[in-house]
Amino acid sequence: MGTNFYAGGIHIGKRSAAGFYCWDCGVTLCKGGEAKVHYDVGFYDRCPKCGKAPKRETLSEGAVGRELGFNKSKPAPKTGVQSCASFSWAISPETWRTIIGRKRIKDEYGRWLCRADFEAVLSECPIQYSDLVGQDFS
Repeated sequence: MGTNFYAGGIHIGKRSAAGFYCWDCGVTLCKGGEAKVHYDVGFYDRCPKCGKAPKRETLSEGAVGRELGFNKSKPAPKTGVQSCASFSWAISPETWRTIIGRKRIKDEYGRWLCRADFEAVLSECPIQYSDLVGQDFS
């Protein structure tokens, strides 16, 4: 499950919950690394670099809750080990910044975002993939 984003009818990409991430160390807790966060390979109980344990999150706080519509809070900077999301780009990030970024963004549920709000969405996506750029996916 995830949320697709569009600008002017162009698919920008998709945000998906991606498990625990150490925001201090910049590392996923996924045993398979960033490339495997959406596969069933398991997660470490603690950050493999600093040893911090994940913060307990409710659906009204974490990335899973955001995808399910329970977390309605504004994205805010994170520290320690908390949930994160990934973002799979459908267009190149450079295209987004130079051309599409001037348009209003709409998610697949009909919610409108300004550029600053979309940048806040991306701030919760430390894992970003560009391997699907130019391909049709949802």
